[in-house]
Amino acid sequence: MVQLTVCLDSGGEKPLYQQLYESLVSQIRSGALKAGDRLPGKRALAGQLAVAVNTVDTAYQMLAAEGYLEARPRSGFFVLESGGFPAVEAPAFPHRPAADAPQEQEDEEEPCQRFDLSTGGVDTALFPFRTWGRIQRDLLYGEPELLRHGHRQGDENLRRELAEYLRAYRGVDCGVEQIVVGAGVEYLLGLVARLLGPVTAAVENPGYDRSRMILENSGVRCRCVSIDEGGLSAEGLEASGADLCYVTPSHHFPTAVTMPVSRRAQLLRWARQRPGRYILEDDYDAEFRFDTRPLPSLQGMGGRWGPVIYLCTFSKSLAPSIRIACMVLPMGLLGQYQAVFGSYANTVSRFEQQTLCRFLSQGHFTRHLSRMRSVYRGRMTALAEALEGAFGRENIVLQGRHTGLHLLLTLKNGPGEENMVRAARQAGVALRGLSQYYMEGRETCPENTVVLGYASLRDEEIPALAEALQRAWT
Repeated sequence: MVQLTVCLDSGGEKPLYQQLYESLVSQIRSGALKAGDRLPGKRALAGQLAVAVNTVDTAYQMLAAEGYLEARPRSGFFVLESGGFPAVEAPAFPHRPAADAPQEQEDEEEPCQRFDLSTGGVDTALFPFRTWGRIQRDLLYGEPELLRHGHRQGDENLRRELAEYLRAYRGVDCGVEQIVVGAGVEYLLGLVARLLGPVTAAVENPGYDRSRMILENSGVRCRCVSIDEGGLSAEGLEASGADLCYVTPSHHFPTAVTMPVSRRAQLLRWARQRPGRYILEDDYDAEFRFDTRPLPSLQGMGGRWGPVIYLCTFSKSLAPSIRIACMVLPMGLLGQYQAVFGSYANTVSRFEQQTLCRFLSQGHFTRHLSRMRSVYRGRMTALAEALEGAFGRENIVLQGRHTGLHLLLTLKNGPGEENMVRAARQAGVALRGLSQYYMEGRETCPENTVVLGYASLRDEEIPALAEALQRAWT
């Protein structure tokens, strides 16, 4: 077990757990802590630093979630290979609940179904109708200049709020000039594809097929690269011959894999090996993380001049019909973007832009997300317990409890995915099998596994849903 040298400032601006987290990250990245080193126990370190055990536990759990540490049962926490990242400042995790911006996923709804377990829905009852409506009314009657054209990349005060929000909660390193506001991630993804030209892109498999379609419709050739326990395979990426890589490192859809820091380092090294290579980071569903705070972005690790193009949207955190998304361009691409698209009018209403701006600046958004996370966490827990009660814990495997708004359910000794989906539909349950998200190699998909989106599910429906699935599959 190593001896740590850590100095914490109890009167500092940053929480003690964040100071400890940043100190340990710095020591791992510098090589002072090496792969295989065992860290002191939580109680021992808490006593050494004169802090609460929860302070040490929070820092350790954050490091483990990001792939810096490995928690071994009854043995403690051990340092993993960091991948050689340059030292960067960790995102400031304020005392307020953290939040991010996800990308919208499939929004198809199954007609005439009793239970909707599709992954594109949201709980509309959680929308902040009163606050959003009040802000919009104030703007409509008090800001007539919003009827005029605004900045082509989005109103500057909104981009300033977005830059601050992304820096504080996602570790994104950007200036106001790097942000482009647009009507949905799909629109912005199309702009990126046309900006980079007819390149070859590596896309995740399984993954979100609509993103692949948008890229291909915009002239980008796509190559599928398999997902493993660390996310997109670095070896597969190298073998693909791609110069563009589309990834969801914070929460892969649909497997819910979180990419560890060592794999992120590999992707950044791949991008830097050749001029003109870029990584498209889709920060899908990252704000709905239930076990720890949201993970720092890949873009923040690459920096303002790095090779990462960052995409996020408010479709899940607010509503799919509010088409507000943003893109953070690397400084090296900004001039090219302005030359090609600088004359394009912004696609988001200025009233919507300014409503979101005030919603962010007045603190409503973080309170709204805190409420959503609490509701969704409770719903996920209730659904998991109901399914385990219906089938028996020994008969099913549930994955994805830590983040996002869906679960993967594997039925041991089940009748096969196709039969499970068919029987569920006959029982009035709309869901999809995992293999439907494979663009290639469906034969490699885990057997008897389906995707359960629970955002649109009402709490009172959960017992009846579990009973319906139990009857359908047994």
